[in-house]
Amino acid sequence: MASATKLWSFSTGERGRNRVRAYEKIAGGLIFLEFYECPTDTLHAVRQRVSLGHRDRGEAKAKAEEVASALRRNEPPKAAKLTLKTLFDIYESEVTPTKGESKQRHDRLAFSLFLQEFGPTREVHTLSRRDWDRYIKVRRTGQLRPKGGHKEGVRNRMIAYDLQTLSAALNWATTARDQRGTLLLERNPLKGCPLPVEENPVRRAFNREQYRALVGAAADITPLFRLAVVITHYTGHRIGAIRHLRWSDIDLTKRTACWRGEHDKIGIEHVTPISRELAAALQHAQRVRQVIGDAWVFPSPEDPTKPCSRFLMRDWMERGLKKIGIIPGMRYGWHSLRRQFATELKHIPLPDLCALGGWKDPKTILKCYAQPDDQTMRAALESRARLAASNR
Repeated sequence: MASATKLWSFSTGERGRNRVRAYEKIAGGLIFLEFYECPTDTLHAVRQRVSLGHRDRGEAKAKAEEVASALRRNEPPKAAKLTLKTLFDIYESEVTPTKGESKQRHDRLAFSLFLQEFGPTREVHTLSRRDWDRYIKVRRTGQLRPKGGHKEGVRNRMIAYDLQTLSAALNWATTARDQRGTLLLERNPLKGCPLPVEENPVRRAFNREQYRALVGAAADITPLFRLAVVITHYTGHRIGAIRHLRWSDIDLTKRTACWRGEHDKIGIEHVTPISRELAAALQHAQRVRQVIGDAWVFPSPEDPTKPCSRFLMRDWMERGLKKIGIIPGMRYGWHSLRRQFATELKHIPLPDLCALGGWKDPKTILKCYAQPDDQTMRAALESRARLAASNR
């Protein structure tokens, strides 16, 4: 078989800036020019292909050089053209879909707030520390809020979450390139700005008496709420991962639970053992409801093909807390059960505690979950006293 004839081509200019290629589509046929042109009203370069209408390679080279020279002279400054609206649109289409459901929702919410405060046509490179500080102020006072949001504003933790999302988008833009190979953003203009922090964060953990009271109150609300409380208590997992459990994730013979990565904050699928008490509770619930396979452990009352919404779970918890005398504002919730789990098991090795409760970083347990308690401290002092006595 004869080898294919190599097609002629010629390139000039710098890649990502004013590159122009002259080439043949068919050996000896008409010559075409290919280049990227960036219209003044958009950030993205558009690929252009035009026929020169002749076969003269020398003339085609000269034309390619001419076009490359024109592109070099007329190249617009890229940093000045990246607006917040453009950045957020690109980020939402390319990066946000790779995140979990809750983070996707927050991306969209945070971006809408930044556009509301700074304006969609604001050029990204012009953002400054003054904008950063102003955003903190208007979110904290409630001057800036989503539609239907609380008028009294939000705490520093929520504001920091918003600003971390903005920083993530800006950092991403410094590594992403447009179709011409040019960076979307040369540098993050807000790099180094300090996040607001809670001076004395309140992190409530249930004690045994509160837990037993909540289980009793939950049974009066709905068996599903009671089961959710029990699972959270015995596994220490986030309610977002728990409400996405399917019966196929539970192995009552081996006494294990599989936590799917797409529904867990750490994004890693992992399997944990479950206690005999929890296995018995799950077995009872499965027998009463007569469900197996991929059915949801917590089906939505409106549509059993979907899991319970986070809003319904939150409503159940608020009703349960009210029944046991814990009023709003005391900072109790689903995470209080998770903190109880970490506190009661803080004596076990941290790697085991991380694996059991679905924590990625042991530092998070020490900083936000495991709490000091009187019983443990007194036991430690008694142990020290016995050690001192034996050494006399």
